[in-house]
Amino acid sequence: MISRRSVRNILKSSVVMALCCASLHVGAQDLIAHRDAGVDALTRNEARLFFTMRLKNWPNGTLAKVFVLPDNNALHTRFSNEVLGLYPYQLRRVWDRQIFSGTGQAPTTVSSEREMLERVATTPGAIGYADGPIENPSIRILEVR
Repeated sequence: MISRRSVRNILKSSVVMALCCASLHVGAQDLIAHRDAGVDALTRNEARLFFTMRLKNWPNGTLAKVFVLPDNNALHTRFSNEVLGLYPYQLRRVWDRQIFSGTGQAPTTVSSEREMLERVATTPGAIGYADGPIENPSIRILEVR
């Protein structure tokens, strides 16, 4: 039989571990765009419209080119949930529906965050996401309001 004191110690340890794990920095996701995007901020709805391929042009008229990581990538999941307010499977359904109906296309999937940064930096109109900090003068970090 376990004593009350042991149970209390186990509970205290569990709470401390949970607090420590919750406070670990998992990386802030940054919404990023090519430096010529012409905007410094997007609303959450505008970001959703870009990533669901429904908003096709930037305010300056430049064609938007959307880059994403694979559906099972942890950063893609966090970005989808926390920035867009969607689950990755919801994004996939939207893209698949547009492809199969012939009304649109899916974004370009890149294999790594490094490739994401390279493609956004070198593609006019590009939009994507990455873990901060980003130190590339060709990439603009967008605020999401």
